This record gives sequence, structure tokens and C-alpha cells, in this order.
Amino acid sequence: MNDQATASARLPLTKALNAGLRQAMLDDPKVLLMGEDIGPLGGVFRVTEGLHAEFGDKRVFDTPLAEAGIVGTAIGLALRGYRPVCEIQFDGFVFPAFNQITTQLARQRTRHEGGVTMPVVIRIPYGGHIGSIEHHQESPETYFAHTPGLRVVSPSNPHDAYWMLQEAIASDDPVIFLEPKSRYWPKGDVDFEAAGAPLHASRVVRTGTDVTVVGHGAMVSVLLQAAEIAAGEGISIEVVDLRSLSPIDYDPILRSLSKTGRLVVAQEASGFVSLGSEIAATVTERAFYSLEAPVLRVSGFDTPFPPAAVETHFLPSPDRVLEAVDRALEY
Repeated sequence: MNDQATASARLPLTKALNAGLRQAMLDDPKVLLMGEDIGPLGGVFRVTEGLHAEFGDKRVFDTPLAEAGIVGTAIGLALRGYRPVCEIQFDGFVFPAFNQITTQLARQRTRHEGGVTMPVVIRIPYGGHIGSIEHHQESPETYFAHTPGLRVVSPSNPHDAYWMLQEAIASDDPVIFLEPKSRYWPKGDVDFEAAGAPLHASRVVRTGTDVTVVGHGAMVSVLLQAAEIAAGEGISIEVVDLRSLSPIDYDPILRSLSKTGRLVVAQEASGFVSLGSEIAATVTERAFYSLEAPVLRVSGFDTPFPPAAVETHFLPSPDRVLEAVDRALEY
């Protein structure tokens, strides 16, 4: 049951996540929040602000600066019937917990032949565009999407953030919940009564007829900017928000491609052996005869994420997306 006072509101993504966490905690007393500085401080990005005061330190608690310990403890809590939600303070800090996530968390259900549930959510602020330092701007989604046993999702707007987080917490499988930190502050409409799409559904967020462009997280905003610019030049772009990175819902992509015949996949992460690579390969296998041009990819470069002063050269821009659109239309 929704506890919001109004049916809708205009919120930044941080506040939408906060509202989603609060609602999940109201709905289920087994939901716990844990992470570095998430208690009285409310987290670095203030996503958990006010929840410690409302629910107390037995349900919202600070942890040591030890990501492997956070995830390991969450696994134990899940085995005892709780639904822990872990916050990783910054994307680059998840790697100390990588062993726990990939060799323990992801394997528990298979290891026990489905006999146990593993309802752990790991929230990770990720991506660039905030001018931060090394280890504070990464795009690690491919590592987790590649790992069997993990569900991986990323909202691009406040409405999806509110609903997807609650659905992730309700899942009996572990969920990597990637939050595009550059989208934390822009406001968007949140409907507290209707989710609009299931957790693992892709969605067309702008219709078009000439080229399909696909992305996730902060990239969706870039794609929408590119589509608006292209419209002024007489080019109609259809934008698909992936929302779920594992599993991927291909049906909206394939339906769009059957109309446009051209596909561009964009991501902030480096391009080699990436989510974009997987989508390009799968679409080619499943919809070869719909393609009027090769599937093209736009990505970060195959280098470590650069210093803040040059991040704009690394991250895909609307211009880089449009250059790929132009190439697709040349075929």
C-alpha cells in the first residue's frame, strides 16, 4: 500500500529513491538499510536522509568502510530472512566487494538448487558527468550483467527510480541497482499510484521512424537531446530506455527496429566486450533481415575513466550520437 500523501509529485531522483526506500520499509519490516554514512548523515548524496530518524538504528545503520564486509553481512542477513539494501558510496568502491558479489551473492540460489532466497539489493551510484576524481566515476555495469544469478537494473528518471527500487527490494534474487549519479538532481514527475512498466521491461520513451537509439541510465537523457536536435533537421529518432541490463527485454527494441531498420546503441562505459556489444550481436542474430544498416555503437573509449578535466571527451555526447545516426542513414 502506498503511503504517499498525494498521487503524484515532481521530485529529483534522490528524493524519489528516498521515497521508494521509505515505502518499502513501511511495507515490510524485514527491509534493512546498510552502508557507509547512510544513517544520521543520510549518505553522501542524501538518498537515505531522514530514514534513520524515522525507522531507527536497527533498520538504518552505518557500517565500517569495508565493502566486502557490507555485502558479506547482507548475505548472512538474507539467509536469516531479512531484505538488506546496501549502499556502495561510489561506483569505484564496489570492487573490494566484487568477490563477495560474484562468487557468493550471485551463486547462493543455484548452489542450493533454489532452496534459499537471496533478496539483497546493492545500490551503486555510477557514471560520469559530475567532475569527480578517480574511483568516483566508473561504469561497472558489464561486470555484473555478465554474472549469472544477478539481476541488474538502472532507472533513468525519478518515476522509474521510485518504482524500480521497490520492485528490486521485493525480488527474491539479488539485484544490482545502478543509479546514474548525474541524474540525481534534475526533477521529474513521479506517479505514486501506477508503476507504468515492470522491473525488467524496456520502454520506448520517444517515438520515431528513421533510426532507433538505445541506452540506459544517464545516457537516455543524452539520446533524448540528440533526438530533439535531429528533429530540427528532419530526422525522426525513436529512443528506447533499456531500464534492465540483465535480463534485457529485447521486444521493444526489435519492434522498433522492424519500423526503422537502423539501430544505434549508446553507453558511457567502454565499448570493448560491453553491454552495447551484446545488444548489437543479439539484434543481428534475431533481426538480421530487418536491418538496413549495421548496428552501430557509441561508447566511452577503451581507456580507464579519465580525470574530470577531460571527462567530456570520454563520455558520449549528443553530437557523437548524431554522428552515428548520420552514418546509419548513409547505408
